Amino acid sequence: MKTFTWLLKREYWEHRGGFLWAPVWTTCAILILTVMGIVTTEVFRIRGNVQMFFNLGRLHSEMDAGDIARAGLTLDYGQLVLTSVLAVVLFFVLFFYLLGALYDDRRDRSVLFWKSLPISDTATVLSKTVTAMLMAPLIALAVATVGYLALLTLVTLWSALHGVNALPVIAAAHPLGMAWRLLLTVPVDALWALPCIGWLLFWSSSVRSKPFLWAVLVPVVAITLNAWFGAMGLPHIDSSTMTSNVGRLLLGIAPGAAWQAQGFGHHGFHDGDIMEQLAPSNVLGTLATPEMWIGVAVGAALIGAAIWFRRWRDDS
Repeated sequence: MKTFTWLLKREYWEHRGGFLWAPVWTTCAILILTVMGIVTTEVFRIRGNVQMFFNLGRLHSEMDAGDIARAGLTLDYGQLVLTSVLAVVLFFVLFFYLLGALYDDRRDRSVLFWKSLPISDTATVLSKTVTAMLMAPLIALAVATVGYLALLTLVTLWSALHGVNALPVIAAAHPLGMAWRLLLTVPVDALWALPCIGWLLFWSSSVRSKPFLWAVLVPVVAITLNAWFGAMGLPHIDSSTMTSNVGRLLLGIAPGAAWQAQGFGHHGFHDGDIMEQLAPSNVLGTLATPEMWIGVAVGAALIGAAIWFRRWRDDS
């Protein structure tokens, strides 16, 4: 376990730019744009170039308990949006991390050094798997939560400048409840992503060059041929089934993919939908679906193949 912990640290140290700084700088960009928007609005308001389309003080005085509750849920939606932006960034980080995880050290021949150490190929591959499944998403979620709290602080200060106490609205939001619900999605998404993780690691460990082309073209060609077979009246798999299952090989590492695959969030967010749809029973209910565990079996087989190629692949 001590060796495995050091392997995880190695992955973090070598890819800290993607796992930590990409979410951090994305969050900073969002906060900077928010500040720029507030400053621009205030400057134009002072100059008289634009009129505020609402009066903050009047808006606050006329809000009843129901309005405050709905405003709090709007803030919950903002937390989900901020987390979703970082999820998009994390998807691209993980996609290219996994494609290069076992290929890059073969390309630069540093694999010879790592194989000279008393570290098994199984431990090496599993450390990269755990990094993509848990470590990187947890870091991104932590950054998103801190960024959202900073955003709430900005909103509170801006409101205070206009003599409005935003604390009742913020108190009606559920930042900790949302953070807890989003945290529950991480292990569920980790299992859902296993086929994609295994698929990308398989090509990273097996091909001599261009793992990106192999990983992407094979599913695309499979979907295209299946659609052509259907058009020709030949035996084929239902197009939606084919696309969803094969597409999972490429898009399964997207945070929230398991939740979206079960149809949650497709009807928009209003009133209490955010908290209800992200309820633990809904999130953890995905574990009871056969699609989840079939995918886990496929992912485990692909990871096993990646370990085998890691052990026997010879590019000399």
